[in-house]
Amino acid sequence: MTPESVMTVARQALELTLLACAPILLTALVVGLAISLIQAVTQINEATLSFLPKLIGVALALVLAGPWIIALLVDYLRQILTSIPQAVG
Repeated sequence: MTPESVMTVARQALELTLLACAPILLTALVVGLAISLIQAVTQINEATLSFLPKLIGVALALVLAGPWIIALLVDYLRQILTSIPQAVG
């Protein structure tokens, strides 16, 4: 296995990680920003207020994007496992 192929596999793994985490992280970011804006407007300074909406938003994002994330991970794993004979021999 050449250094270039190792770097290619590592790059693909990082890209896949970014793609798989993006829906969940973006949902948490948007919900947190919205709750913070509401807290700033109403002057409610409660740190635990954003926990439940974020939890619900992330759970909903997992339900909606979960099949897509699983498909990405399975395709990548299938690609890696089928490329093992070429890497060894």
